[in-house]
Amino acid sequence: MTFSEYLLNIGLIGLVVLQIRGHKITRARLLLPVVLTVWVASQFLHSIPTAGDDVVLVAVLAILGAGLGLAAGLATTVSRRGPGAFARAGALAAALWVVGIGARLGFSLWVSHGGQTSVARFSAAHGITSAAAWTAGFVLMAMLEVAIRTGVLYAKAVRSGAEIPRGGLRQRLIAA
Repeated sequence: MTFSEYLLNIGLIGLVVLQIRGHKITRARLLLPVVLTVWVASQFLHSIPTAGDDVVLVAVLAILGAGLGLAAGLATTVSRRGPGAFARAGALAAALWVVGIGARLGFSLWVSHGGQTSVARFSAAHGITSAAAWTAGFVLMAMLEVAIRTGVLYAKAVRSGAEIPRGGLRQRLIAA
């Protein structure tokens, strides 16, 4: 894992503080995490391996990410404030976010510091044919976690009858 990858993961864990503090829901705030996740994924995910049981591993990790995203979204409170909506993550939502990122970061650290032999044995025993399957699985896990959490927040905001304005990021930067 490179230094920039460590910084990225630490930064993502740091976002928990912003989620607990809460924020106004805007289109930009909904789209930014999805866009960033897709961009990062494009740097790592070049194909989805289909040999052996690679697809099973990828699917299991993707479903795990979807579950974490759904649970984190459901554990985030969305309330109406004036014409808009405000999202605030609770302790469970924050814990789920840290678990998802922490699992990916922990796995990467473990593999690069002695766990590679164990992963290779596990992979061989379960028909996983390449390291690319692990990469694809963890990348899709992250993408689905972010996308589904975002979708749940959007649905909660719409259900509240709130308007979802375009801006949000620029106004926040100007106000800081």
